[in-house]
Amino acid sequence: MLASAAPPPEAVATKPPKKSPRKKKIASDTDVGHPDSPDLESDGLDESDLDAEPTPRRSKSEAAAAITRLGVDLARRDGIVRGTFRGAMGGFGFVRRGDGVEGADSPDDVFIPPGATGGALDGDTVEVRMRPRGDRRGDAMEGYVDKVLERGRRQFTGTFEQRGSEALVHLDGVPYERPLVVGDVRGLPVENDDKVFVEIVSFPTATDAGEAVILEVLGKTNNPAIDTLTIMRQYALPESFADVVLDEARAQADAFAEGVVPPERRDLTGLLTITIDPIDARDFDDAISLEHRDGRWTLWVHIADVTAFVPVGGPLDQEAERRATSVYLPDRVVPMIPEVISNHLASLQPEKVRLTKTVEIEMLDDGVITSVEVYNAAIRSDQRFHYEQVDEFIEAPESKRAQWGDAICDLLARMHTLAMAMRRRRFNRGSLTLEVPEVKIDLDKNGKVKGAHVEAYTESHQIIEEFMLAANQAVATWLDDQELNFLHRIHPPPDRRKLRQLEMFVKDLRLPVTSVESRKDLQRVLDLVAGTPLENAVNFSVLKSMNKAIYGPNREGHYALDMEHYCHFTSPIRRYPDLSVHRLVQNLIDRKKTPDESYAVLLRLGFHCSDQERNAAQAERELIQLKLLHFMKKQVGQTMRVIVNRVFIDGIFARGIELPIDGYLPVTSLPSDKYRFERRGQMLVGHKAGNQYRLGDELSVKVAKVDLRERQLIFDFVKSHSAGNEFYIAPEKKSKSSGRGDARKVKKTPKSKKSRR
Repeated sequence: MLASAAPPPEAVATKPPKKSPRKKKIASDTDVGHPDSPDLESDGLDESDLDAEPTPRRSKSEAAAAITRLGVDLARRDGIVRGTFRGAMGGFGFVRRGDGVEGADSPDDVFIPPGATGGALDGDTVEVRMRPRGDRRGDAMEGYVDKVLERGRRQFTGTFEQRGSEALVHLDGVPYERPLVVGDVRGLPVENDDKVFVEIVSFPTATDAGEAVILEVLGKTNNPAIDTLTIMRQYALPESFADVVLDEARAQADAFAEGVVPPERRDLTGLLTITIDPIDARDFDDAISLEHRDGRWTLWVHIADVTAFVPVGGPLDQEAERRATSVYLPDRVVPMIPEVISNHLASLQPEKVRLTKTVEIEMLDDGVITSVEVYNAAIRSDQRFHYEQVDEFIEAPESKRAQWGDAICDLLARMHTLAMAMRRRRFNRGSLTLEVPEVKIDLDKNGKVKGAHVEAYTESHQIIEEFMLAANQAVATWLDDQELNFLHRIHPPPDRRKLRQLEMFVKDLRLPVTSVESRKDLQRVLDLVAGTPLENAVNFSVLKSMNKAIYGPNREGHYALDMEHYCHFTSPIRRYPDLSVHRLVQNLIDRKKTPDESYAVLLRLGFHCSDQERNAAQAERELIQLKLLHFMKKQVGQTMRVIVNRVFIDGIFARGIELPIDGYLPVTSLPSDKYRFERRGQMLVGHKAGNQYRLGDELSVKVAKVDLRERQLIFDFVKSHSAGNEFYIAPEKKSKSSGRGDARKVKKTPKSKKSRR
C-alpha cells in the first residue's frame, strides 16, 4: 500500500483492493447507491451458492438449514416434482424446481396449463405430476398440480360484493372462478365494490367456495390512495412508526447541535462537495468531493453517518432491523428510519453541516487505487444536483459556467473524467452491460396516473455508480483483510447447467453465438441485440440465468461485479445491511474491541434483509402495474404498438412501446391457424396459413380488457408490423420440384445506441 500521510487519531488507513487470485468472473453495472438507479443484480436463486463445501465458519448443519430455508431442496421422484407455484396471466403457471430461465421448455420450470393448477396460488408449495405435452413434438413434458402442500400466504386484498343475502369477496390477483364467502359482516362499514383486507379461513375446493373473514375495510376502489394501501396490506408494509420509535428519533433531533462540527471528527466543511440524485429524491445519503493534483486523484465518498442517530438495540434500531429497507412507492416512501432522521438529521442537504463516514480514495490517472482511508467527518454540501442537470452539463459544459460558477463546473468535469476512466477499467476487466428498463409512472397533483416512462440511465447515473461501487469494495476489502464477520453482498456464480440453458435459448433465437461460457461470450450476446427489439427479452434471459444477489456472512464475492470483496455501505438511510457495516466500522474507528459477530446471527440477519429487499421490490412493481391498469381502463378499445417479449404455446407477453405496460395476447386472439410453439426460434408458428410470431416482433394490438381483480391487461391482435428477430433464418416453403426449402439469411443492421462505457 502507498500510505498517505500520518492520519489523525480518528482515521483508519486501509489497504487498496487486492487483485483477486480467482478466475475472473462476469460483472454487471449493479448495486448503485440510489434507490432510483437500476439495480441489475439478477433475481434468480439457486442451490449452487449453498452446495459448495462449507467455509470454516459455516457448519454442515447450518449449510443444510440454509438450503432448507431458501426452498431449493426440491423433491424429484417417479414423475413427481415438488416446488413453488408461480401463476401467470392467462390462467397457466410454472412450478419452479430450480431457478433457470423461466418460460417454455426451461428444464427448471414445469409448465402448468390452464385448468391444471389445482387451486394453487402464487407462492404455494405444490406437488406436480408430469405428463407428456400433447401439443408439442418430441418428449416435452408439462405438469398438473396434484396437491397443495403448503400455502404461501393466507391474507389477501379483494373487492367486496353483497349478492342478495350473501356476502362475498373477489380476491385480487387470484384466478379463482368463484368469489369466497365472507362470514358475518354485521357492524362493518362495508359496501359493494369496497376494497377489503381478508384472511382465508378455508381455501376453495371443487365442491366448496371457501371462506374468508374481513380484517379491514380499506376504502373505495376508485380512490388512487386505496391502490397504495392495498399493496401495503398485501406486502405487510407498515404505515407508521410506533410512538416509542418516534420518541427516540425526536430525542436524537433535540440533542443534535445544528451547525457544529464535533471535535472528534475531521472537518471537511471547507471541501467543495456536491450531491447528485434523482429529481424526486426524498433523502440524500451520499455526497462527492474530488481533486486532481500531480497526476493523482483524491476521491472523497461521504456517506450519511446514521450510526450517530440510531443507538444499538434501542427502539429505533429494532424497528429499522425489522423493516430492513425503505420502500419507494410511486406516491410515497415507506422509510426504514423516521423522517426526522432520514430526511433531516442524516440527509446531506445543501448548506447544512452533516455528519458522515467518509471513504477517502487515492488513485492514479487511470483509476488504479493506491490507498484508502475511512474516518468520521463533518461536511457541508455546496450544491444539490439532479441527474438531468448533470447530463445537460456533460452535453454542453460551458453553457453552465455563468450559472454555476467555475469551481462547480470544474468539479463536475473532473468527476465525469474519473468515473468514465473507472468504468472503462471495470468493463475491460469483464463487466456486462446488462440493461433492464425501469418503469416510472407519472402522477398528477391528485395522485392519478397521467402516463408512464422508462427511466433513463445516463452518464450522470454512471458517475455516482462508479464512486459508490469503489467505496463499497474498499470497505469490504478492509474488513475482510481483518478477517471480521459482517454482512457481505453476495452474488454467487451461475452453474454450468444454467449457462447451457441460456446457450440453448440464444441459439433458439438463431443468434450467431457458439457459446456463453465466458464473460466475453455473454457480452457478445448483449452487444448483438443492443438497440434491437430483442434487447429486453435477451437481457432478461441473461439476468435469469444468474443467481440472486443476497446478504450473508460468507466471503463468496460478487460474481456480477467481478469483485472478491464486496458489501453494501453507501445507503445506511435506506438499507439495514449498510447500517450494520457502519457500526462495525465505527468500532474500528473508535479502536474498540470488536466483538466477533455470531455466524448464525448474521446468517439469519442476511436471510431477513434479503427477504425484505425482495418483498419491497415486488410491492413496488405490483403497485406500478396496478396504477397503470387503472389508467388503461380509459384506454379500452384503443390501439397501441407493442414489442413481443415472451412467447408461450398459450399466448404472447408484450410491452407497449410508447406506454411501457405489459399485457397478454392470448393465442385465441391471433389470426385463425393451427399454432405450435417452436422452441427453435422462440415463436408461435401457424401450420396452415404460415403465420409466425416471435420475440422482438412489433405488433399493433387493441386494449381488450383490464381486469383489476386479477391484475391483468389483455390484448386483441390487430396487425403485425415486422419480424423483430433480425438473425432468424426464415425457411422458404418447400418447392414441388426439389422438396427442399432454401434458407435466406437476414443481415442485422444494429440500431444506433449511445455507449454507456
